[in-house]
Amino acid sequence: MWEFCSVGKGRVLREGSRIAILGYGTVVQSCLEAAELLQVLNVSTTVADARFCKPLDGNLIRQLAQEHDVLITVEEGSIGGFSSHVSHFLGLNGLLDGNLKWRALMLPDRYIQHGSQKDQIEAAGLTSKHIASTALSLIGRQRDSLHFVNLKSP
Repeated sequence: MWEFCSVGKGRVLREGSRIAILGYGTVVQSCLEAAELLQVLNVSTTVADARFCKPLDGNLIRQLAQEHDVLITVEEGSIGGFSSHVSHFLGLNGLLDGNLKWRALMLPDRYIQHGSQKDQIEAAGLTSKHIASTALSLIGRQRDSLHFVNLKSP
């Protein structure tokens, strides 16, 4: 079934309360998988699909920032992309002035060896286990975060 998609509007795919993961592009599925991993540890996680970089959905970003302790943006893009737009929005709107912890996960600014997309995503640190590990570190659960980083991918 087709769903109407409004230009410039993201959507919340999963509701939670402590951590918000805002995915852009192909990594949204990994964001949902990360939320499942976090649920096992009783960490309530919202996952949203940004859908658009321009125009940016400021209302969605504001909602995620105001209703969560942690906001993580995830993209299969480079430095200066979607996450940079989000950080600019957060800063201009005073959303980084309080207790919000924000991190951006994106492709690193280095060469990644030729390989399958799965291998390259693993090398870039954009898998569901890396996303979950980042979230756990931001809420002070470093020991649990190490568990996910050391998990072998199927």
